[in-house]
Amino acid sequence: MLALLLTGCGMAGSPSSGEEGQPKMNLQEAADKADGILDEAFAAITPPVQWTHRYSMPGDCYVDRDRAVMTIISTERRGSFLGVLERHWKSKGYRLVATSPNGLAAHFTTEDGFQLEVLIAPNGQAHLSVTTPCVEKSEVAQPTSSPSGPDYAERELPAPNVKSTFWSSDAALSR
Repeated sequence: MLALLLTGCGMAGSPSSGEEGQPKMNLQEAADKADGILDEAFAAITPPVQWTHRYSMPGDCYVDRDRAVMTIISTERRGSFLGVLERHWKSKGYRLVATSPNGLAAHFTTEDGFQLEVLIAPNGQAHLSVTTPCVEKSEVAQPTSSPSGPDYAERELPAPNVKSTFWSSDAALSR
């Protein structure tokens, strides 16, 4: 599943430069916008879930930002979780590009070329990531948003371990 997450950026093509009409921005400005997209997505999830930063990877002309959900998303609630994000992103004008055959991953794109992905792993851990379009090279700071629980950005990520009366089910919690 992690391979799907890491290769998901390529589903709509690699970040490209020189697109007509795209506003000029640098890597830091693009990273800030990616963080805003993720902040809004997590704000749209109700009841709220606990999340942590996973990575921020600047490339030659793009940045990847990823957050992991630490709340257990039960098998019975995975469709609802994806539905919340799909409705939110469509309300923002983002376009659905693809979904996985098993329904556990979805890929969206914004008008200005940001690529969004949500993936739910078999253990019920969801990941939300944003890849920016190709922009001007600059230094990139780490995200400034505070995780809603422990910060695992510099540590090994455990399996989801936060129980929710809504998002988690008895079947998922008894594992």
